[in-house]
Amino acid sequence: MHRILSSPSFFHLPNSNPFHNNHHQLHQSKNRSSMAIPLSIMMMSFKGHRQDTFLSKNPVPTPIFNRKLMFQAPSRRERSRTLGKNSVVCKISDSSLHQGPELAKDPKGILADTWKEIHGENNWAGMLDPIDPLLRSELIRYGEMAQACYDAFDCDPYSKFCGSCKIKPDKFFESLGWTQCGYEVTSYLYSTYNVNVPNFFKKSLWPDVWSHVANWIGYVAVSNDETSAYLGRRDITIVWRGTVTKLEWLQDLMDFLQPVSYRKIASRDPSIKVEAGFLHFYTDKDKSCDFCKYSAREQLLAEVKRLIQKYANEELSITITGHSLGSALAVLSAYDIAETGLDLKEDGQAIPISVFSFSGPRVGNSRFKERLEGLGVKVLRVVNVHDKVPKVPGFFLNEQLAPVLRKIGEMSPWCYSHVGEELALDHTKSPFLKDKSDLACFHNLEAHLHLLDGYHGKGSRFWLASGRNIALVNKTSDFLKDHLLVPPNWWQTENKGLNRNHVGHWVVPERHDLEDHLPPQDLHHHLQKLGLVVDH
Repeated sequence: MHRILSSPSFFHLPNSNPFHNNHHQLHQSKNRSSMAIPLSIMMMSFKGHRQDTFLSKNPVPTPIFNRKLMFQAPSRRERSRTLGKNSVVCKISDSSLHQGPELAKDPKGILADTWKEIHGENNWAGMLDPIDPLLRSELIRYGEMAQACYDAFDCDPYSKFCGSCKIKPDKFFESLGWTQCGYEVTSYLYSTYNVNVPNFFKKSLWPDVWSHVANWIGYVAVSNDETSAYLGRRDITIVWRGTVTKLEWLQDLMDFLQPVSYRKIASRDPSIKVEAGFLHFYTDKDKSCDFCKYSAREQLLAEVKRLIQKYANEELSITITGHSLGSALAVLSAYDIAETGLDLKEDGQAIPISVFSFSGPRVGNSRFKERLEGLGVKVLRVVNVHDKVPKVPGFFLNEQLAPVLRKIGEMSPWCYSHVGEELALDHTKSPFLKDKSDLACFHNLEAHLHLLDGYHGKGSRFWLASGRNIALVNKTSDFLKDHLLVPPNWWQTENKGLNRNHVGHWVVPERHDLEDHLPPQDLHHHLQKLGLVVDH
């Protein structure tokens, strides 16, 4: 069906009960104590909105981006304005909520023509205030890919496979309900336990586990042929997982800056430094474990090299995203790829590298910032102004100091600088969110994506451009206002992953697909081609 979005009030919350006659049905689902999923059925119907349904399955599919948003070929001038002041025709499908995020289709190929601008060719000049509609759509799409890391990660200490990914790489998006994601996961990324960032890792309580030292920390994916035609290039996407604990990992950011050259990253400048915990996390390995006998850095560089060679005759982009601690790894890996020269094709042409960071901390010092930006890496940081994580490390000694004081501060090992451009959001502008002081809610990735959907520019009224389902905010938080009747922390695996065996006992099922999760067998070969020193 077609719908005209002609006014911000179109998405304004009415005073009446938004669930109409489904209130009793919701309470029935909440009272089923035998069910592990609190949202077995939820009907949401706001005035002026279509009705969406959550249907629980095993495993629970990701109810993320339930609409196919189709911009009807707005002009470049129209795209530079807010949707709230201009009527934009949107086509909304009747696809179910759990179908997953899809690309915002533009029949005349606007994104294919302007993707370099969307990816920061001009540092997003004139695109952030007011926000460009296609940029917003792309930010949400990459944010969903980062959210997928949380949804697929096994963080239950009662599971034998705690710390691993619950899904095989070739079934990753399909198992999360992303039937038309348009990307294929080509490799998983693993890191070994790091004493500098202990709260990032999850460990099983079982004595016999899949690995005592490894954790799954992300994946590499590439756009398929159809999606590449739409995007205007073949997109290699690197996604890093953030922390699944609340904010305990902030205490780990008391470490000092360390030269990147100490960890064999290609840099001849010892003054280029990054936070030591991030650096060790990115470069550490454990030869005793098949999952992390190569460092996360080695796994990543080898896979990116392989994909660049595979698609050598196509136009390419490298897009890196992550939330929280994952965004720090995104910035660090972007620098590494560029500094190593991995982004240079045989003809000398550089592949554009862009980072879409969500609620990320500072990563390095001012020399790191200068070198990263000098290499042509583009970074757009999406932050909630009330979130504390983007303010650390370097809470006192940072880029906001006066030049004289900064020069003095840079003589210490604790002076940091943010990189790239910032898109500042404010959760107090959303009429759907509670007025509370929970730092974990301010930091939540789903909340950031909700704020992105409603942001149109500084001083503009908050209204949801795509109608992204607000229930997602409460997936792992309690941030939505109570009258919306969305249960907090409703995202769970059915029966906490337990299955009935042949005699009717509830047990943790065995998994026989872990070999499919291992790094590629030809990884060592690609590392040799890169000239990296590998101690094996």
